[in-house]
Amino acid sequence: MGKVKPDKDILAFAIAREVEANRFYLVLAERVASSEIRKVFEELAEEELEHKAKLELEFMKTGKVLGEGEGVTLPEHEYIISDTDAALDMDYKDVLMLGIAKEDAAFRTYVDMVAQVKDEQTREVLLALAQEEVKHKLRFETEYDLLLKEG
Repeated sequence: MGKVKPDKDILAFAIAREVEANRFYLVLAERVASSEIRKVFEELAEEELEHKAKLELEFMKTGKVLGEGEGVTLPEHEYIISDTDAALDMDYKDVLMLGIAKEDAAFRTYVDMVAQVKDEQTREVLLALAQEEVKHKLRFETEYDLLLKEG
């Protein structure tokens, strides 16, 4: 993440990324034909909002209030993968691969953030969220493996 940023900036960045992940999964849910897979994407979208809420609590502990739109002006992190509309026009296998890549990127982003924050409790929250992102990645990998076995 380059130079060291205050904890509040790191948390604002993480909050913005969780909002983006939520939107990404909601868009995916709208584009898949399978109601079963749609439910998976909707569950992931909801989990990203839960991550956002945890981060917002940590942000409040810094004594600051996160303003509307705050947290989205930080420079792009090297691990963030674009989720433009063009990238969403893929087959299911490609969507799963994108999900795997995005969750891996989210995991690595949280691990990098842990090294940047000063507050021990915030570090623990970021580590817990990193573990959640690994679980999401595993869901995609499992679905991908099932798809390969069927094909």
